[in-house]
Amino acid sequence: MATGEKLGCFGLTEPDFGSNPGGMRTRADRSGDEYILNGEKMWITSGSIADVAVIWAKTYGDPGHQDGTVRGFLVETNRPGFGSWDVHGKWSLRASVTSGLSMQDVRIPATNLLPESGGLKSPLMCLNQARYGIAWGGIGAAMSCYDTARQYSLVRKQFRDQPIASHQLVQEKLAWMITEITKAQLLAVQAGRLKDKGKLEPAHISMLKRNNAAMALDCARLSRDLLGANGITDEYPIMRHLCNLETVKTYEGTDHIHALVIGEKVTGVAAYR
Repeated sequence: MATGEKLGCFGLTEPDFGSNPGGMRTRADRSGDEYILNGEKMWITSGSIADVAVIWAKTYGDPGHQDGTVRGFLVETNRPGFGSWDVHGKWSLRASVTSGLSMQDVRIPATNLLPESGGLKSPLMCLNQARYGIAWGGIGAAMSCYDTARQYSLVRKQFRDQPIASHQLVQEKLAWMITEITKAQLLAVQAGRLKDKGKLEPAHISMLKRNNAAMALDCARLSRDLLGANGITDEYPIMRHLCNLETVKTYEGTDHIHALVIGEKVTGVAAYR
């Protein structure tokens, strides 16, 4: 995988459990020196083209762990009983392969168990790294939309042959975008500093991801507005960013779930149930 010769995927989300991964039904039953996996995963990036999948499952009969403990397994996708299919008809992240996975009595050696995994904390630690990166990516999309709208407003002329950039309403939108982008950059930089010091907490990441995803989506919508009808064409990147950002707001933790993570941090009361 490090050399690019193999591809992996991360299997946590299930058809009926996204924001509540603890409800997963995928199970791994210990049988001698093997585990037998059964279950389904959904919305898995690169699932159908991966050589190996990190599958999270509830273990049963696992020595040293209570039944129902979530643990991680390396599952080679060419093992008997492992299947995959692709999600078609997406209007967002169209360049990405999105898949479903199925496991029917898939046998793997016990050595394929991730030895340090135990409980939901393990996969959520991985998601925290992804969410941190997503927040930076959202800034990039917002900058692309803002820059496109700014340049367009300087060349697009209306009313007395003046560029629309000379209008107050247009300048107000551009001013809002660059201000919010700058605030998002500062939030991301501060999160990075905390990360370097080992002080970045899940609530910090939730605030970062939630804010920057929403900010980028708003910038894309404002940019589309400033480009008028041209904003919906593929001559400009606005609609591509806009469609993709609709998914960014949802994946790796929805806007609502991140709000609850922040809310629990500031009140000490978990409101997930």
